[in-house]
Amino acid sequence: MNRPEREAAVRQIMERSVPRLPPELYTDAVRRGSRMLRRRTLARRLLWLLLWAAAVAFAVWAMVAEPWVEPPSETTPPLTDW
Repeated sequence: MNRPEREAAVRQIMERSVPRLPPELYTDAVRRGSRMLRRRTLARRLLWLLLWAAAVAFAVWAMVAEPWVEPPSETTPPLTDW
């Protein structure tokens, strides 16, 4: 098949009428799309909630543990026999 024949075949395909779709296809697509949108929204909200809970847990741990404070030195021997 050479180039002019391919172009003619493509023109014939493009000039045909659009095939009719089943009427229930639109309602099924809308239903599935809205379900996917609800699931995506729920997943996004759950991830934000998890991120917020992790931030709060880290803040509470940091306030209780105070990791920025240097621990007391336990390597110095006691001064009892002066």
